[in-house]
Amino acid sequence: MTPAGPSLLLVGGANPLPSSVDIVTLAIEEARARGIRVHLTQTRSALARTAGVGALADAVFAHDPDDPELCEPWLAERRAEGVRYDLVLGLRDSVQESVARSGEWLGVPGNPPEAVRLTRNKDACRAALAAAGFRQPAVRLCTSAPDAAAFLRHSRGPWVVKPRDGMASIGVRKVLGPDELPAALAGLPDPDLFLVEEFVEGPEYSVEGVVLSTGPKVLAVTEKEVLPPPHFVEIGHVLPAPLPPDTRAEIDRQVTAALTALGLRFGVFHAELWLTGAGVVLGEIHTRPGGDWLHRLLTHAIPGLELFGLLYDDALGRRGPRPPATTATRGAAVRFLVAPPGRLTAVDGWEELLAHPSVLHAELTVAPGDMISPVRQSGDRAGYVVVGAPTPEAARETAARLADSVRFRSAPAEETGAPSADPGRAMAGR
Repeated sequence: MTPAGPSLLLVGGANPLPSSVDIVTLAIEEARARGIRVHLTQTRSALARTAGVGALADAVFAHDPDDPELCEPWLAERRAEGVRYDLVLGLRDSVQESVARSGEWLGVPGNPPEAVRLTRNKDACRAALAAAGFRQPAVRLCTSAPDAAAFLRHSRGPWVVKPRDGMASIGVRKVLGPDELPAALAGLPDPDLFLVEEFVEGPEYSVEGVVLSTGPKVLAVTEKEVLPPPHFVEIGHVLPAPLPPDTRAEIDRQVTAALTALGLRFGVFHAELWLTGAGVVLGEIHTRPGGDWLHRLLTHAIPGLELFGLLYDDALGRRGPRPPATTATRGAAVRFLVAPPGRLTAVDGWEELLAHPSVLHAELTVAPGDMISPVRQSGDRAGYVVVGAPTPEAARETAARLADSVRFRSAPAEETGAPSADPGRAMAGR
C-alpha cells in the first residue's frame, strides 16, 4: 500500500547519456525536496546503464516506456497493489505518448494523447500550425526519391531532407538542387519515409518553458548556432538570447499561442523557430526539455529556478510565500568541440579549461586512440563546455574562447589509413 503523500511516476527514466542522466537527476531531486515519492520506469537494459538515477527513486520498475499500449495494463497492476500516482512526467521524446496515455488513465494533469501524437509527427504538426495561421515552410512526406524530386520541382529551394521522426540532427541535410538528393537520401535512417521541406533563411532560436494550469510560460529564448550546411549540427547555445524587447515579446506571443493551438496543457516544452524578414517562423515543438545541457543554462541564468518544481507545485496546488524565480538575470552558454577527422593522438589544454572559474560543466567525449569522423550528427562532436557569466554576451565569448583553447592532435593519414588531418584547434563553428 502506498503511504500518504503525493507520488510521481517518471516514465522512461534517463538515457545512458550524461545530459539525460543529469536532467532526470534534477527532476527527481526537486520532487524529493517536496516530499514527493518517485517511481521510475525504464527498460531493463537501460536501467542497468543508469543505475545511479534508479538509486535516487523510491521504486524502479523494468517496463517498456516507449509502447503506449502497455501503459494501462501496467497501471492497472499498480492500482491493484494499492499504488496511486498524482503526477506523471517523461523527459524523452519517445515516451511522450505513454506519458499522455498514463495521465489520462489516472486522471491527473497531462497533455491529451492526440496533442502529443501531433507534435511527434513533424509534417502533421506543420499542417496544424499552418491551419492555425502560423508561418510554416512548405513540407512533403515522401516515400521515395521520385516523391522528393517532384516536391523540389514544385517548391522553392533550397530544401532540407530530414527523418520524419528523429533527433540529434541524424540524417538532416541541406539540398541545393536535384543532383544533391541522392546523397541526402543515402544518409537517412529510413529512406522509405522521410520529409523534404523548404529551407528557412534566418537565425535559429529555441524557446524553453513550462505549461502550467494558467497556460504556457516562457522562461527563456536561446540563441542557437549550427555548423555550416549541408548538415545542421548544433555547435553552441547562448541563454538568454540577446534580443530587442519587442522581438522577445513577439516570440513569447507566438510560441504560447502555438502551444495553446496544439492543445498542450502540461509539462516542460522546447520549441524551435527562425527569425526571418517576414517574422517568426515556427519549427518543431517538443513536449520535453531541450537537450544539449540547456537545463544547466536555464538554472544558472535564472538564479533560484526549479524547473520541475514549478510543475510539481502548480499541479499539486502549492503556493509559496513568494513568486517562483522565472526571470533570467545572468548569462550562460554551451560550446561544443569539434576535432579534425583522423586518429586522435592527444588533446592539449583540457585541464586548463576545467580550471577556469566560469566553467559550470565540461566533458570530453573522445579520447586518444579514437577514430574521429566528420561531424554529421550531434554524436560526432568531441565534447562540450558550459559556462556562466554576468551577461549572455560574456558567456558566449568565454565559451567560444575556451573551446578554441583546446587542441586536438591527429596522426598523419599514412600512419592510420584514415583521412589526413592537420593538428589544429577545436572548431568553434565560425
